[in-house]
Amino acid sequence: MTGVSVVGLGKLGACIAACLASKGFTVIGVDANSHTVNLINQGRAPVVEPGLNELIAANCDRLVATIDCEAAVLESDLTFIVVPTPSEDHGGFSLRYVIPVARAIGRALRRKDDYHIVALTSTVLPGSTQFAVLPVLEREAEKACGSAFALCYNPAFVALGNVIHDLMNPDFVLFGECDERAGNKLEAFYKVICGNSPSIARMNFVNAELTKIAVNTFLTMKIAFANMVSELCEQLPGGDVDVVTGALGLDSRIGKRYLKGGLGYGGPCFPRDNVALAFLARQLNRQAVLAESTDRFNRQVAESLIGKIQRYLRPGSAVAVLGLSYKPLSNVVEESQGLYLADRLAANGVSVVVYDPIAMENARDVLGGRVRYAGSVWEALAESDVVVVANPDPAFLSIRPIDFPQRATPITVIDCWRALVDAFSTAPNVEYVPLGIGSHDTAFINRLAEIWSGRAGTEPPCPPASLQQEAVPRAP
Repeated sequence: MTGVSVVGLGKLGACIAACLASKGFTVIGVDANSHTVNLINQGRAPVVEPGLNELIAANCDRLVATIDCEAAVLESDLTFIVVPTPSEDHGGFSLRYVIPVARAIGRALRRKDDYHIVALTSTVLPGSTQFAVLPVLEREAEKACGSAFALCYNPAFVALGNVIHDLMNPDFVLFGECDERAGNKLEAFYKVICGNSPSIARMNFVNAELTKIAVNTFLTMKIAFANMVSELCEQLPGGDVDVVTGALGLDSRIGKRYLKGGLGYGGPCFPRDNVALAFLARQLNRQAVLAESTDRFNRQVAESLIGKIQRYLRPGSAVAVLGLSYKPLSNVVEESQGLYLADRLAANGVSVVVYDPIAMENARDVLGGRVRYAGSVWEALAESDVVVVANPDPAFLSIRPIDFPQRATPITVIDCWRALVDAFSTAPNVEYVPLGIGSHDTAFINRLAEIWSGRAGTEPPCPPASLQQEAVPRAP
């Protein structure tokens, strides 16, 4: 297999195309946007992603782009479909971009004699590959899947800002296969492109589709759990969420990844996959209570932070929100907690100034004229009374107390990720508030003492009589 076509050159598709070209494959990228096509053909990245521009430039002799999907299929052996599947109002995924692409691929397959594999990478609901995409391919190709061509569902598990590394070194590779022949060829293909010999999970379409959204839903539960622990730590004198989650992560059944208290999750995948799983459950007359609860909890994290910010506001106070992308090193503002925070504060009549090193343009499209846009971190600090570090972007990690103007009352820094703890542990001109760390305020200590002494109307906890004889916990 030497020729690959990639249909859809967005944040994932462009990276897939560049990575495959870097591994020696001849790659034809396909996109309906002529500007994207032109950028690829000029050796430039059409999207913002660390390392992508350099990877495309270094492999432009093996990577070309076109708007002609059928021609690309005819000149390749394997086609990845990486077009958007937007969320519908009910929570499911739309196939309005996938189906036209499947039609075009099918028409090309009708004219092709050589065996061809079609790999659907776009996230879809269970049943979509078999009952929506496959019939279109067979009808347009006028051939049966399994003989002249094959169809696989092959989603990617990547994080924006780290896409290239994640594609080349995945934790595991997942695909739903139409038959063993297709699965064997796809497995051999991944053994060439992956540098870390990942495990490969092969299964039918519906199990692979469910696995994809289930993985992301599980990760959202893990993030939400860490944020729940963070809220508890804030109410306990001496509490520290990083200490607690650090210990939790030592348990091999739990692990450290995605277990860090901060703001809620966001971005183009986690929120919608969580909602989609709940939608799927309802369609099957079941409930995805964990997914629904996780979504509700995640949506209240920023609201809870707004309440904390208001404690530090005085008449005329200005709030700086640092970090408008949903994560560091990204320009994506979709479902961004920082963006939502800035928008809600402005809607409440608070003067808001914002800054992000990469995402300002995208943020401006959402926030419009409701906030002020700083030209730098230092400008944002100079214009604010309360500073919220909404994501731990490297651009914010060099902030020091000396960077703040001297004022009659200290400026408040609310650090959602405790990224500046060491630098701000002693800062007389700044009131530093790291989320997830308990206060040593007398009121907190007294409250805890009251709870356990019973003076607050709460009896000290006592295990039920039926459990008092059980000295050793049962093995799991």
